[in-house]
Amino acid sequence: MGTLNWIIVLGYLTYVVVDGVRRAKGTKEIEGYFLANRSLPWWAVGLSVMATQLSAVTMIGTTGQGATDGIRFVQFYFGLPIAMVILGVTLVPFLHGAKVFTAYEYLERRFDAKTRSLTAFLFLILRSLSCGTIIAAPAVVFSAIFHWSLPVSVAIIGIPTVIYTMIGGVQAVTWADVKQMVIIVGALVAVVVVLFVKMPVHPGAALHIAGATGRLKAFDFHFTLKEDYTFWSGIIGGTFLMLSYFGTDQSQVQRYLTARSVDEARSSLLMSAYWKIPLQALVLLVGVLVFVFYQFKAPPLLYNPAQEAQVEAARGPQYHALQQRYAQAFAAREAAARTLADAEGPRAKSEAKAVFRDREADVDTIRSDALAMVTQVTGDASKDVNYIMPRFVIDQLPVGLSGIFIAAVMAAAMSSIAAELNSLSTTSVIDLYRRWIRPEASDKHFLTVGKIATAFWGLLACFVATYAARLGSLIEVVNLFGSFFYGSILGVFLLAMIKRARPVGAFFGLIAGMAAVAGVAYFEPEVTFLWYNVIGALVVVGVGMALSLLPPRTSASPQPSAR
Repeated sequence: MGTLNWIIVLGYLTYVVVDGVRRAKGTKEIEGYFLANRSLPWWAVGLSVMATQLSAVTMIGTTGQGATDGIRFVQFYFGLPIAMVILGVTLVPFLHGAKVFTAYEYLERRFDAKTRSLTAFLFLILRSLSCGTIIAAPAVVFSAIFHWSLPVSVAIIGIPTVIYTMIGGVQAVTWADVKQMVIIVGALVAVVVVLFVKMPVHPGAALHIAGATGRLKAFDFHFTLKEDYTFWSGIIGGTFLMLSYFGTDQSQVQRYLTARSVDEARSSLLMSAYWKIPLQALVLLVGVLVFVFYQFKAPPLLYNPAQEAQVEAARGPQYHALQQRYAQAFAAREAAARTLADAEGPRAKSEAKAVFRDREADVDTIRSDALAMVTQVTGDASKDVNYIMPRFVIDQLPVGLSGIFIAAVMAAAMSSIAAELNSLSTTSVIDLYRRWIRPEASDKHFLTVGKIATAFWGLLACFVATYAARLGSLIEVVNLFGSFFYGSILGVFLLAMIKRARPVGAFFGLIAGMAAVAGVAYFEPEVTFLWYNVIGALVVVGVGMALSLLPPRTSASPQPSAR
């Protein structure tokens, strides 16, 4: 990768780790270790909330999503501003004012211990799966760059992060997030500039080419339960997902519980409401521009170099023949793209667009044949969307900038993983261990258990990561995992705000919600995952209120003894 790039990567990561450890003061008690003594400023908390989402998954998976599918994924976030406003007047004052360590601690005060424990247990399953996916993203980069096996790449990023999290606590994690945001946004803007400079057509023509393939279509008003990203799935399903993620997921709740007051906690969430959609659009635009760049610069037939080497070794003649077809199809598509860029007048543009789409379809067909060959050779389904951005960074970015981008991916991964592991540790200690096993132990004991829990969840996440990278677009995998749980968990918190809801309704409503989502996923697989959040929440509230309104069971009165 070059000496200068290595110096940038290692220098930045060393700075992040050293500064994180330096800030790990006041963590001798669980209040300091898990909540930074509730002393952080709103802007740092807000940047931490955003940075937890702008992980390596975003840098790799979302850019790949933009390159293959365009910017319509941005509709996924349309419910975010609505959710932030609702949370600002509902759950944020409840949870911050209650002085709890976790969101689930509040559920015991409102309902009972078993509802709290079941909800916390579901969170632990959800977040450990998602954390594994976040580790998988930088592991993909390492695998693509250095031709290492995926498990080795996972260990390289996962194990140091576990150690760093065990030392730092939430305060170190938050300030690392602040630095992460700076380098991520800077790297993304720099990549956009490089792409526009290196493309042989002016920016307007580049966007016109992207628009010809539908990659600039940001709105789809067609209402359907079977399409992943539409305006309605974003507004309705996305709102439910964001309400649950920011309002009930401990990895996010723990951020604003560290704020100094309720007002500062609200302000930290509103920062995401204002800036998340523009930032997400920027990430997707990078992917779209990479797609346009590859209209004029031949991309590899397979973006994953390890799989390409396997196919060449096993089926060299067939693969080389496919490469020749690909070269011819690319040349025809490049000519069509240049014609489209130069076309003037509605008729000429329409004709050029039709030809370009046909040539693009020819290239896609050949790439599909190559991916099918990978599956035949390796036995694994090949979805190399996660390798598009890493391959572009290594092959096309100038020396220095590629190091900055890799440093941004690494820093994003480390801080996001650290935040996830810290929330898993907090929930394990506060909601399960302290509640059921050692309620009267000292803070020193709980800190030791918390560090052990961090190590356990980190190792489990590393195991999950070895499989997550093979499941397709990483950003979709994260949200798919979440949607199985989020709606039902949100439903419990909605019940908590209804005065007539009783513990029996909350507990069995949660079980019913999870069962309903599982049933829909199994029997109606065409229903897109965003609607799982709506289904889970509504079933929990419906079943929960139905059970709550039933007359409580009363014990029979003792009969007088016979004389």
